[in-house]
Amino acid sequence: MATGILAKKLGMTQIYQDTGKVVPVSVLRAGPCVVSQVKTTDKDGYDAIQLAFGVLRESLLDKAQLGHLKKAKIGPHRTISEFRGMAGEVGQEFKADLFNVGDKIRVVGITKGKGFQGSMKRHGFHGGPAAHGSKFHRAPGSLGANTFPAEVWRGKKMPGRAGGLRITVRNLRIIAVDAENNLLFVKGAVPGARTSRVRVEAMS
Repeated sequence: MATGILAKKLGMTQIYQDTGKVVPVSVLRAGPCVVSQVKTTDKDGYDAIQLAFGVLRESLLDKAQLGHLKKAKIGPHRTISEFRGMAGEVGQEFKADLFNVGDKIRVVGITKGKGFQGSMKRHGFHGGPAAHGSKFHRAPGSLGANTFPAEVWRGKKMPGRAGGLRITVRNLRIIAVDAENNLLFVKGAVPGARTSRVRVEAMS
């Protein structure tokens, strides 16, 4: 059965293992998440549950969101996301103890926004010579042919908005679980800035 939860990224730290090795970890506050809706094959065409995470004030949600959550008889929540293949009942709560040490997971989140950046930072171009005589340092270089097709093709790697993309990081390992405080310690980095919301899904 699929397993997943919504979490808040608190930041990064490091943990000493029993062998004395230092492991960098991302700290996630996983849950508590409340089931706000259950979808079935007969009614919706597939099986899934909808989880709500992050309690907040009613004034920060619109009428449609409030009505949806009041129908489930739960309070206003910041983030709502769907997990297919997961079983549960409306009002049921899921916490960090859903996972165990050693579990392999994938984390989905929105990367940090970098704003408008040049081609070197955005795409990793190495740039031109750094010598004094060079007049080509951080420019993108040749963009296309002159006579044919006489245009810059769609998809050409150029300066522009960087970051702020939804990405998935796979094959991460859970190093430690603090069930009392709903904390997951995940080896390595996960996408997003501090306080951003992420999806944590178990991998088979």
